[in-house]
Amino acid sequence: MLSTGLRSLRARPPRCITGRRHASHGAPHYNEPTGNLFGEKPLKPGEKRIKEDWENIWYVGMFGSMAVAAVLLYYKPDTSIQTWALKEARRRMEERGEPFEYKPGSPPPASS
Repeated sequence: MLSTGLRSLRARPPRCITGRRHASHGAPHYNEPTGNLFGEKPLKPGEKRIKEDWENIWYVGMFGSMAVAAVLLYYKPDTSIQTWALKEARRRMEERGEPFEYKPGSPPPASS
């Protein structure tokens, strides 16, 4: 006779044959299309839409962060290479005693 442990092993089919899936949770969830925007039914005349709790927080967070980003971008320091080169050229010209502003002289002679 087989021991109890061997009998229990022989009585059950191996797991790979049973098709048991541990990670899945059944069939995929599917929302049937209703034709309504965001799945909300149209309101009757004179009826007011009730906001959910998260909506005001979302509006304040989204538009508040856009306003903060706009202010930060407006006051962002200018770190372009052109600005640096202009300041450096002005400093070097002032050290040499040359005027920084361009003053046009007489027009070049016309070639015939």
